Amino acid sequence: MITVLYFARLREALGTGSERIALPQNVHDLEGLRALLIERGGAWKQELAPGKPVRAAVNQAMAQDDTRVADGDEVAFFPPVTGG
Repeated sequence: MITVLYFARLREALGTGSERIALPQNVHDLEGLRALLIERGGAWKQELAPGKPVRAAVNQAMAQDDTRVADGDEVAFFPPVTGG
């Protein structure tokens, strides 16, 4: 199981701030996890779609699509932060 956290507009659009997910055997990286979530359709497909401005972290370290994910990890998705 991994813990997935959603912040800011993602939390609002998806209707949840966190969830626990059992990783399928074919999901090994952040790109695979994002694809799995997009398959849910609806707001998931819209908010996490390729090209949407969404950043990610794995175990509190900024991550790229090829960052590995494994049982016990914490993955966070959030919109880019702008300063002011």
